[in-house]
Amino acid sequence: MSGSKHEIIESNLPLMIILTILAVSVGGLVEIVPLFFQHSTTKPIEGVKPYEPLRLVGRDIYVREGCYNCHSQMIRPFRAETERYGHYSVAGESVYDHPFQWGSKRTGPDLARVGGRYSDQWHRIHLLNPRDVVPESNMPAYSWLDRPAKVDDIEKKMAALNAVTFKVDGKPPYSEDDIKNARAQVEGKTELEAVIAYLQGLGTALKNVR
Repeated sequence: MSGSKHEIIESNLPLMIILTILAVSVGGLVEIVPLFFQHSTTKPIEGVKPYEPLRLVGRDIYVREGCYNCHSQMIRPFRAETERYGHYSVAGESVYDHPFQWGSKRTGPDLARVGGRYSDQWHRIHLLNPRDVVPESNMPAYSWLDRPAKVDDIEKKMAALNAVTFKVDGKPPYSEDDIKNARAQVEGKTELEAVIAYLQGLGTALKNVR
């Protein structure tokens, strides 16, 4: 009897599709839904704050330029990883990241703890021509970043993040005053300055923890 039931399902394509979708949906819900109720995945760890306007602009440029294609921001809990990069990554570091930058692709080094490791001037030289500071680097130069950053949509970006980010203690990441004053903090800045500001803040909350 069971064999005949399997034959009916396997020979009926629409039924097979429906049952497959049902199985995947139930499995996904069982694994994903509990995460929404775990504080370790929905609340920031101590020291992690919403991105300041300049860093937020820099992060969007980082995503726009596809930096994630070569650099992950996820240190795994293995000695080889933590000895090189620092404390392993935890979910509470990324609650303000939409989309998050975790991954496994490493043409270049992981950047989860790069904040404060180099000076602003080093980052500037490295972004404009990587081989000036790392002769063996195969990273492309991003000379065009030395231009004014687009800031006329910063308020919309911050409002959008308020809509998709879990509220901490009932409050969204950005207040009305934060959004109102954001443009003044980024006007006159270059894309290069914004990216450097973003990089210099990466992983600093857990950087010195072992």
